[in-house]
Amino acid sequence: MRCRRGFYRLLSLSFFIYHLLFSVALVSCGPEDGRFRLEGQLQNVDQSEFYIYSLDAGATKLDTIKVSQGHFVYETDLQKLATFVLLYPNFSEQVVFGNSGVIAKLDGDALHLKEVKVTGTEENDKMTEWRLSVSELTPPKVKERAVEFIRENPASIISNYLLRRYLILDGDEDYRTADDLAEVMLKAQPDNGRLRNLEKQLRGMRYTVKGAIIPNFRATDIKGNPVGRQSLKGEVNVISIWAKWSFESQSIQRKLHALQRKYGSRLGLVSISLDGNIQDCKDFVERDSIRWSIICDGRMWDTPLVTELGFMDMPGNLLLDQKGKVLDINVPNNEIEERIKAFLK
Repeated sequence: MRCRRGFYRLLSLSFFIYHLLFSVALVSCGPEDGRFRLEGQLQNVDQSEFYIYSLDAGATKLDTIKVSQGHFVYETDLQKLATFVLLYPNFSEQVVFGNSGVIAKLDGDALHLKEVKVTGTEENDKMTEWRLSVSELTPPKVKERAVEFIRENPASIISNYLLRRYLILDGDEDYRTADDLAEVMLKAQPDNGRLRNLEKQLRGMRYTVKGAIIPNFRATDIKGNPVGRQSLKGEVNVISIWAKWSFESQSIQRKLHALQRKYGSRLGLVSISLDGNIQDCKDFVERDSIRWSIICDGRMWDTPLVTELGFMDMPGNLLLDQKGKVLDINVPNNEIEERIKAFLK
């Protein structure tokens, strides 16, 4: 009897050790080198879809993340530290930093997205700490804190994101300060090609000033036709950027389509798609029977013409005369017809 009791005790201990080791294995099992995984859990959301893309490496296109009962997992090839942007259905964004062989975890409430926490790496922990510390501040104060962080951490990948998010894309752009900070950051990150492109983009902002003449650019549209400043033959011309993931930018494209039918050759159009999937762009053009030149190379914000013309925000547009002089900048959808009509007098 004592022997049997000892046997069952040993068997129970064996099962305990087995389950303990199995649990440890599950917890410690991360992606292999060359892969990055993002695991998420959000309360108050059942079925949904998010978009995710990378600003500097990793996913070179816009990927879709399926959410089921508040849970999702996203995994991709990744060889080095990179910045990912998660786009929620309300088009607010969440930054996540990934690296080879690591897991980042997102946890929070869909009703309180400002309080979502991203953990799992030093960069994500630090970014979450910073973001929560400014969550109750006014936008000007948040920008001040972003500038402080960048000046104190010019080599950090977090600074690269803060520069873009709070000095370039926040609706109250400060390109002079952004240019100064980019110069400081380049000294700390001399091999950062993405940052160097951003500096060129900031220089390109001189073309987005009313009265400036845009450069004589060269590009190729999705049908293989050359496009340049000489292609702008209308009395008024619009160069605009759009993407499948930006509803407002698509609305502007449809408005421009209607205006071209109304004004004919008096209105010249060139559009640049920032979609990472060229086929998505072609499908949109075919579905809406768009006949003007659409430029899409799948490089998103790294599209050379976007940099050359200094586009910084989505949606964005330049209204130009026949000589390429800037008449207006970033006109919203509800005003663009009125502005074009005024310039067509």
